[in-house]
Amino acid sequence: MLYIRFPLSLRNVEDLLHERGIDVSHETVRYWWNRFGPMFASEIRRKRVQQLRAFSKWKWHVDEVFVKANGRRHYLWRAVDHEGAVL
Repeated sequence: MLYIRFPLSLRNVEDLLHERGIDVSHETVRYWWNRFGPMFASEIRRKRVQQLRAFSKWKWHVDEVFVKANGRRHYLWRAVDHEGAVL
């Protein structure tokens, strides 16, 4: 999981595991990645999709208006979410 979640090399993962008392080679880490990596990746992808679907229920509204300040015309926008917070 260290190799997947963080930008580490196989040898860095080997060193981290060695510091924790687990003595494996970087080839063993590569073998684990080839065997279990697709399973971890699909789980991460599934959780990411669930988070995106949760945000899709949010609604937001945009208010736009022309304002004249110091003789110049300005275009202002304001976005507000469904709870009234200004985005």
